[in-house]
Amino acid sequence: MLAWLLDAIAAPTWALGLLVPVRESLAMLPQLVISARIRRLPIRKTVYVLGCVVQGVAVIGFGLLAWLGREIPDTLVGLVAVALVAVFALGRSLCSISFKDVLGKTVDVGQRGAVSGTAGTIAAVATLLLAVGYSVGWIPLTVPVVSGMVVLGGLCWLVAALVFGSIREEPGATEGGIDGLAAVLRQFGLLRRDADLRRLIVTRALLLSTALAPPFYMALSGDSTAGGLGTLGPFLVASAAASLASTFVWGRLADRSSRCVLMVAAMLAMLANAATAFLALAMPGVLGQAWLLPALLFVLMIAHQGVRLGRSVHVVDMADRDDRAAYTALSNSVVGLILLAGGVFGVIAQWLGLGAVLVLFAVMAALAIRAAHGLDEVQAG
Repeated sequence: MLAWLLDAIAAPTWALGLLVPVRESLAMLPQLVISARIRRLPIRKTVYVLGCVVQGVAVIGFGLLAWLGREIPDTLVGLVAVALVAVFALGRSLCSISFKDVLGKTVDVGQRGAVSGTAGTIAAVATLLLAVGYSVGWIPLTVPVVSGMVVLGGLCWLVAALVFGSIREEPGATEGGIDGLAAVLRQFGLLRRDADLRRLIVTRALLLSTALAPPFYMALSGDSTAGGLGTLGPFLVASAAASLASTFVWGRLADRSSRCVLMVAAMLAMLANAATAFLALAMPGVLGQAWLLPALLFVLMIAHQGVRLGRSVHVVDMADRDDRAAYTALSNSVVGLILLAGGVFGVIAQWLGLGAVLVLFAVMAALAIRAAHGLDEVQAG
């Protein structure tokens, strides 16, 4: 929706291209340093509350910017939009690192995946209703209406801050909460000492294909504009329906074996990307069928939900309560660095075509199956 709004108000193309890299990398890279500061706090839910407020304010600001965008110079709109996404990403970083720590302190092993899966299912219902509304025309795809929906989403983050603040959290250990370069170097030492953490990071890196591939599916549809109405609705419905159909199931399965969840998700991603690549290279005319690409995206997004829940539960269950924040921050920061190189796939697509990129994504997912197989079983029983 943010990309659609920028396109609708004629923001510069470079701003559109920066949305995903800025959002993803800044959500992960700061965590290595942030985790050291969080370690010094006996109560860590306040960090999540702060992150919700930051995200909510940034999203509300984006909605207001889109509302007024026609009255502001294009370059300034692009700069402010990217800055707001950067602020949003930093708030997301605070939430990511603190949520797993609070989850580990307040929910027992065997129930954490169910908690995350239930939350994802509830969110998916709301998203699916919104996607259907856009798809069938119940909600007009106009700048004022979509801007208002974005502002409403920002308000939801503020409500989330209030709800999370009511959680009863016992004080945690604060020893070892150092800051600065020493903290960064010390936490990188975990990579040398913990082989399972190294394998998890390798698995996550290979499974980045589930996050990077969707825009290429959209490009294959021939819908080259962010505001295109022909495929935007079906793709939104496919993504939301995948979340609704799989998050709770993935969560329950992750409580039994997060390792197996990552393996199955990698297999689904391999199949979806391989099938799409084959069609793009050998039968491109078939892709014109309205249902085909959204159906393939549905499978890919089911895999993506499995990756998100599987790696989240795995990193929480593999670490003890004193190192949980450090493990989360280190894995996210390393993956964030890798994400900075994600733009290379766009270059490959321009040189060799979309099918070639999807072949690479299928190969990455296949390698992720083997990498996930080597992970330890960290769930009790």
